[in-house]
This record gives sequence, C-alpha cells and structure tokens, in this order.
Amino acid sequence: MEKITNADLSTLGIEDLDVLVSFSRVANGLLKHQVMDKAQILANLEAMLVNPEPYALKQGGKFKNLAEQVIQLQQQGKLTKQPRPEQKLKKELADFPVYGIEHIEAGALAQMRIAMQLPVSRAGALMPDAHQGYGLPIGGVLATTAGTIIPYAVGVDIACRMCLSLFELPADTIDTKVDDLKSLLLKNTHFGIGSETKKHDDTSLFDRPEWQATQLINRLKDKAYRQLGTSGTGNHFVEWGELTVQEGALKEVPAGNYLGLLSHSGSRGFGAGIADYYSKIAMTKTQLPKEAKHLAWLDLNSNEGQEYWLAMNLAGDYASANHHEIHNKIAKAMNLQPLLRIENHHNFAWQEQLADGTPVMVHRKGATPAGKGVLGIIPGSMSTPGFVVRGKGNIKSINSASHGAGRVMSRSAAFKTLKRELITAELHDKKITLLGSDLDEAPQVYKNIHAVMEAQHDLVDVIAKFQPRIVRMAEAKERPED
Repeated sequence: MEKITNADLSTLGIEDLDVLVSFSRVANGLLKHQVMDKAQILANLEAMLVNPEPYALKQGGKFKNLAEQVIQLQQQGKLTKQPRPEQKLKKELADFPVYGIEHIEAGALAQMRIAMQLPVSRAGALMPDAHQGYGLPIGGVLATTAGTIIPYAVGVDIACRMCLSLFELPADTIDTKVDDLKSLLLKNTHFGIGSETKKHDDTSLFDRPEWQATQLINRLKDKAYRQLGTSGTGNHFVEWGELTVQEGALKEVPAGNYLGLLSHSGSRGFGAGIADYYSKIAMTKTQLPKEAKHLAWLDLNSNEGQEYWLAMNLAGDYASANHHEIHNKIAKAMNLQPLLRIENHHNFAWQEQLADGTPVMVHRKGATPAGKGVLGIIPGSMSTPGFVVRGKGNIKSINSASHGAGRVMSRSAAFKTLKRELITAELHDKKITLLGSDLDEAPQVYKNIHAVMEAQHDLVDVIAKFQPRIVRMAEAKERPED
C-alpha cells in the first residue's frame, strides 16, 4: 500500500519529530481513505506551510487542525518555511506573430506578451480569433522547453475538438427531411453541465489500463463513462449543415454538395477534473508573479508532470470517443456510414520541433493544428459558415491556425444589448432551425468569420465550406462552461 513517508515530508522542510508525526498521521489518513492522492496531499501540505491561514479558516477543511498547529509553531519560532523561489519573467519580450491584429482585443495581446516572458517560453503566435482567457489567451499558441507543460495553456476543457461526418446524401436533404434530421439530433444528443447517457455505442476505451494509472483518473472514470456521448454547454453544439466540397480537394470524395454533421465539445467533467487538479499543483510547484500565476508549469520529469501528460492524452482519446459516440449513433439510426470523417483537437499540448530542430512542447489553446497537409475544421457561428482547411505548415505560426471566429462580445454584454427578435429574423432568413441556446451564443457575439479566414490565408487553404442549418445547443437555462 502506498504511503507518505517521513522522507517525503522532510523534502517539504519539516524536521521536528513531533511535527513529522502529526503531518504523517493526517497525510496517510487522507491517503488511506482515498480522499486525495499522494501528489495532491503533498502539494497541499507544502502550500499550507507557506500560508496556513486559509487552511485554518476553512470550516470542515481536511487540514484545518494541522494548519492551526502550524500557526502555533510558527508563532513560537519552531517552524519556518520559506516559499519556493519565485520564477523571474524575462525582461526582454521576444517577438511573436499576430494574425489579424485589427481583430484582437488589448487584453489578449497583453496576456500573450506575459506568456512570452516566461523563462521556459521559446516561441509563440496569436491567431486572429484570439480573445482573453485564463493565463494563455484563447487563440494563443505557446512553445515551451521540451520538459515543461502548462495545464492552463492547454485549457480547462482538455481536448475540446471538432468532428465532421460527411454523408452520401444531397445537401437538400436538410430541406426535404428537416423533421427527421431534427428528431435524430433530439434523440441522440445530450446537453448540459451534468448531462449523462445510459445507452452507449462503443465503450472499449474504458478497457484501457490507463484508467487505473492514478487515483484521480480512477475516481473520475465512472463520471467519464456516464458522460460519454454528451456535449456540455456554452459554445458546444451538434448541427446538420450543407457541406460544399471543392474540385480535387479531397481524394476520398468527389466535388459537390453533401449533408454534413458537425460537432464541437471536449472531454466533459473528466477533462475539467484533470485541469483543476493539476493546475493547482502547478501553481504550488512553480511560483510566478501575480500577473503570470496561471501560466505555472509542471516538470515532465516529475511524478506530477508524468501523471498530467498521461491524463491529458487519455482525455484527448476520450474526447474523440465522445464525438464518435454521437456521430455513430446518428449514422446507425440513418442506416448509413459516413463517406469521410474529419476531426481535430484545439485545446491540447504536443511534443514537436521548431524550424531549427529544437524540441518543444507546443500548447494550442483554442488553436487548430495546421501542419503541412493536416486537415482541420474552423467553425463560424450558428448562422455563418465554417470551413474545412488544409494546413500549409507555416513555421511562423508554429503550424497553427484559428479554432473559430472568436468572441467579440461578452456573454453579459450580449444579454444587455442584443434584440431577440432581430436574431430570430436572421435565423429565419438563412433557413436555420435552432434547438436550444440563448442570446450569448447569437451570431453577433462572434467576429466576422470571413475576415478571420482572410487574416490567416498564409496558414491554411480552404477546401470545403459548411453552412449550418439545424443547430442543437444547450438549453438557455444552462450555465456556460466553455
């Protein structure tokens, strides 16, 4: 059985025997009852030694009594703990390309500049759909030294991704069979923060040994199983649309107009649990100035870094399986197999190389991989087209492109300023059927997708256009989680 030893506690700076006994009793009690795993317990203990007050004030907290003891010992001068030395940001700001700078808010630019000042940063780029987020801006691409990974630069919704199925049916099916297509969406998609499913198409992913690799992954497994085939809230969607493929664009599919099924969502509660857990550990292990604290990294050679890398990649496979579950259920209900399926992550980290061969960790937070010949999907809004693209392998953008149009209006501003009747009129004019959603996802809250695509013509070639027609999103009452 795994234990937290006195040697583990000594690395935190604890030397007094009585204190070691108290810490060991609490730590191993939490470990025995699987309240937390070893890494999380040690991270909390280290943080508590630096600043015990928040732990002491938390009613019912797991470390409350221990924190009170630490405060007493510190007041008596028997226990001192120096915080980890703060990592200094680079004084000189390295250049990074900004695509479509006229479309990007000042806050996103400021966040990217801070990210480029990290001592582990090696290169970066900002995509034309960029807007402010936590740590790295959404639409930010950051290459760090090969042995580091930043949980918040991957994002909270790990492996949020796009998936497109192309069916051998004419595009006008969306007009002649509109009720049938609506019914397929309503029966086979599930939205909401806590949404779950009881019937699954393929659960083979859960046979993999990685689900037993850490206590955290194992604890989240049941939730992941129940949420397989669901789509969350916010800007996540499943929609039918008209897909127009250009001549010679796809060797598997002749040019023409087809019925397409497009979905956008990520790794659900599983990914969110991983992100929350390891971002807190990273911020304990890597002390940064306040303005950069969300960019704390994990060392890939540490236990925590290895665990996060494994968990992130499993969340990526889970997110893909999540989309496949939705698409396969709908395809089977139609008694059809898609001619082609295209998909890509846009919240992830990859081990890659810069143009000079330097190995790096490339974080794409709300950015699409666009290496030479790589296919990807860049959606617009519920009333504007999305695009299937082929990457040009532009080394300045670190082989990346935008992940969508990008928000130009906050959710609160949308509710204050947008008129529901005008949006309804626009959707009617464009023959779009909307199931769910609210003003905060209206077309007007997004940048002009055509301007965004023009700003990245050096990064991708457009090979197909997808026009949404029947769009399903979470109900208006649901809190956004994107």
